[in-house]
Amino acid sequence: MSQTDFANFGTKTPGDRTVMHVLYGLHTLAWPSLGTLAVIALIVNYVKRADEDDPLYLAHHGYMIATFWWSLLWMVLTSPLYLLFIFPGVAAHAVVGLWYLYRCIRGWLRFNDGRLPR
Repeated sequence: MSQTDFANFGTKTPGDRTVMHVLYGLHTLAWPSLGTLAVIALIVNYVKRADEDDPLYLAHHGYMIATFWWSLLWMVLTSPLYLLFIFPGVAAHAVVGLWYLYRCIRGWLRFNDGRLPR
């Protein structure tokens, strides 16, 4: 199976790469900040994605955006579990949080290798 080296596709500066690393870092540190850093990163993802033409960077912006919105959806959908008892809600939110963290770390490692997030 042949892999395309997307890292060499466009003319990206080291600053562009640094911005992506910072965005992945902000998304990864969303839990300690109660989601504030994730919202900031999401806004920057949308702004940077609008000006992007490199397929690798577009894919990673889309990946981070989708991860945020899917996580938020599952957080909202599992919130009624707190009405049953505290444990089901905490367990459901912990699973969603671990999934979010997994997606952030996986995407970050794949970006660092110059590969698509999926």
